[in-house]
Amino acid sequence: MSYQIEIRHIKYFLAVAEELHFRKAAEKLFISQPGLSRQIKQMEVDLGVVLFERHNRKVVLTKTGTYLKKELAINLKNITHTLNHAKLLNDGKKGDIKFGYVGSAMQQIIPDLLLKFKKEHPNVLFSLKEMDNQKQIEELLSFDLDLGFVRLERVPKGLEIFSILKENFCLVLPKNHIINNATFKSISQFKEESFILFDPKYSTTYHERVMQIFEDHAFAPNISHNTIHASSIYKLVENNFGVSIVPKSLIDKNAKNVQFIELEKIQQKTTLSVVWNSDNRNPILKEIIKLL
Repeated sequence: MSYQIEIRHIKYFLAVAEELHFRKAAEKLFISQPGLSRQIKQMEVDLGVVLFERHNRKVVLTKTGTYLKKELAINLKNITHTLNHAKLLNDGKKGDIKFGYVGSAMQQIIPDLLLKFKKEHPNVLFSLKEMDNQKQIEELLSFDLDLGFVRLERVPKGLEIFSILKENFCLVLPKNHIINNATFKSISQFKEESFILFDPKYSTTYHERVMQIFEDHAFAPNISHNTIHASSIYKLVENNFGVSIVPKSLIDKNAKNVQFIELEKIQQKTTLSVVWNSDNRNPILKEIIKLL
């Protein structure tokens, strides 16, 4: 069988499949609605399938349409990446790779990785974007990211996960706090304190692990602030808004007005992992994974 389907048809179909509304999809594509309807109808005729069920004011994907939406989105991303890669090669670059990461990975893990990788691959472009775990998973599944650095224990089918760092938690206290490394005995000493923690939405798994620390010490923390940035935590702690718990890799030696107490004796640890899509064809990704 030969089909007269072009890339523009795939883009048109995906726009309608996403919006489930021909007018909105047409506006998004900057073409006329009648023109878009004709293109979709022609695609259905060429393929010999029905992609949408059309009702008065409602458009619904058929089972065939649902299948094609998923598969064509993946393949269009692969085609786009292949064409971009070809352009990079033409410009003297070996390729590019897109990283997503939680903040703690940028303290040492990612800089060390990039320095080692660039020694052997100097002509690779890196794109780095800090984002929460769930956003990374979404973008890995849609091929908008090549590699993610997350604090998760499980990932959806189709993604690979590999642990690269298991570490202790640390207490973060104001520099002038009555408790320090010499007088610290237990988390229980902080029952009456306010806690500044990472937002649960940033990493549900991480948040649950931190809450287990409090459960093991038989008290529920008074959480005064949630944030997604370590720098915000340190600034709040420094100004006596509360204390905090962070991964050891987030220790900031330049934070002069806070102190860190490593929690070596508790059973809870936190793990930093790398995640990638097993269907990702980016050749640079394979080289990075080898190094990891």
